[in-house]
Amino acid sequence: MSFYVDGFVVPVPKNKFDAYRKLARKAGKIYREHGALEVVECTADDVPVGKLTSFPRSVKCKAGETIVFSWIVYKSRAHRDKVLAKVMQDPRLKMNPKDLPFDGKRMIFGGFKSFLEV
Repeated sequence: MSFYVDGFVVPVPKNKFDAYRKLARKAGKIYREHGALEVVECTADDVPVGKLTSFPRSVKCKAGETIVFSWIVYKSRAHRDKVLAKVMQDPRLKMNPKDLPFDGKRMIFGGFKSFLEV
């Protein structure tokens, strides 16, 4: 069975991690309510800085920050588009970007079609 996945990598200040977790829990519930199949949030545990590329380099991770890697699973891209349209209109997630517990300008995100499941 194929899926569609939105993936995210974002640096989060360690002193704002609890606020990030609270926001992620709220957003995850809203995404699931609107039809997402799964929402997963992970924090960095073994992510060394590479010589050319790496998770820390990709988001210009600074001292005092950790990296969050997350994904949302959908049935298809069409399903993602429908869920995302509902989520973007949900007033529970309306907030000023300046109030976010992370720097959204350094977030990496994108949509991916699955091609292999083992």
